[in-house]
Amino acid sequence: MTGHARIWHLVAILGIFSLPLIIMYVFQVVESVAAPAPGSLIPGELDLQNWRFLCGSIDSGRPSIWRVTLNTFLFASITSFLVCALSLTAGYALSRLNLPARPLFLGGLIILHAFPTVTLIIAIFIILQIMGLYDTLLGIILVKAALELPFGIWIMKGFYDTVPWEIEMAGVQDGASRLRVWWELVLPQIKPGLSALLIISFLAAWSEFVLPLVLAPGSGAQVLATYMNAVINDDTNQDFGLFKAVGMFYSLPVILVYLLFQKQLMNIYGGGTKG
Repeated sequence: MTGHARIWHLVAILGIFSLPLIIMYVFQVVESVAAPAPGSLIPGELDLQNWRFLCGSIDSGRPSIWRVTLNTFLFASITSFLVCALSLTAGYALSRLNLPARPLFLGGLIILHAFPTVTLIIAIFIILQIMGLYDTLLGIILVKAALELPFGIWIMKGFYDTVPWEIEMAGVQDGASRLRVWWELVLPQIKPGLSALLIISFLAAWSEFVLPLVLAPGSGAQVLATYMNAVINDDTNQDFGLFKAVGMFYSLPVILVYLLFQKQLMNIYGGGTKG
């Protein structure tokens, strides 16, 4: 019996449980280009009117979708860069240096990552107001990066633990500096973990909704998640077809990232967990 034949029943069970989600996504795609008549589930004729937002602003009260998309891309890319840059150095220090109270610090990282973001909103709001960063893209970037850092540091520490200490000692004995050893010998060993963390941080920021909604309510720092919220909460004209089309536009980059980088995402499980 081949490997595929042995797991067919598992695939069938997963397919049955996934069927409602598949149907939901199919309806979203179809109804974004062919809206059914009221009270009917059968799609109507092809109509690209729902995608009119690509040609400019939906109305005078909303910014252009391309400006909002640029905000979302900047928010996600800068956040992921900050998380990876800081996690690289902090994870190395926790893995290689005999820091005082290191086990307590590692336990604190897990607690911070598990802490609900909503419970911190009021404190974060006050801090951003004092710093003058409320309702700015920079403000929500710093907040999101800070909230993602505990997870990133823990993951990178695990990957550093899998790199033998002897590799660094050999480089130091050959006359290389600690920085050069880290850059040329250690960093290539943990690139799979770094790639996975970069992608996960990007996707987490891309899909963030609560922080931009509460901390950047103005149109200048609007991202796609809050843009969709504004579309569906428009009391004067609730256009569900438009909402589905914007949702498709919003989800396409995420689907593309998953398809292109699924191997790198699976490498997140390759890191060690030595304490």
